[in-house]
Amino acid sequence: MRRLLSFLLPVPLAAALVTAVTAPASATPPNIPSASIAASRLAALTVAAESHGSTYDRSLFPHWITISGTCNTREQVLKRDGTNVVTDSSCAAVSGTWYSPYDGATWHAASDLDIDHMVPLAEAWGSGAWAWTTAQRQAYANDLGGPELWAVTDSVNQAKSDKDPAEWQPSVASFRCTYARAWIQVKWYYGLTVDSAEKSALTSMLATC
Repeated sequence: MRRLLSFLLPVPLAAALVTAVTAPASATPPNIPSASIAASRLAALTVAAESHGSTYDRSLFPHWITISGTCNTREQVLKRDGTNVVTDSSCAAVSGTWYSPYDGATWHAASDLDIDHMVPLAEAWGSGAWAWTTAQRQAYANDLGGPELWAVTDSVNQAKSDKDPAEWQPSVASFRCTYARAWIQVKWYYGLTVDSAEKSALTSMLATC
């Protein structure tokens, strides 16, 4: 893997207190490349059919792990992506506002949100993660340093499931440029492959940028 797992560094928290965390309404995961850089990275990806699908098991990607104190990865994403998020002493989000960019919905209860893996775990497995160690898969499944984890409407995440962009795209057409850039970044960063239909769909999505 090409970088240190910086997301494992501790984040200062007042664990015994209720804490308010404010984030911009447009908060998004970090390190989303520009359209031009995404296009060059897409061109650099190896095109290959997915494999090892029959051996995929979600438990091979341990998550959600503790990031700091009582806060796990899901809770960190909720705090990062929400506005006026209030957490209790267990780091659970008890109030806040979240905008789901995939479908344009706004939510006020954390229970209405799933944390989506931009490149789903099964997709990653079939694109090369089958050869990784468990530690590498755990790092991938909990990666806060790149655009892999998104707080989105739970039912939308479930509809997306393990589909790639040739099979599923956000209903908010204006977000498809960002979606493609984030997807490509994850695939490029982790050295995963793309299949031909997936690459074609990503190319079309980048054309909307």
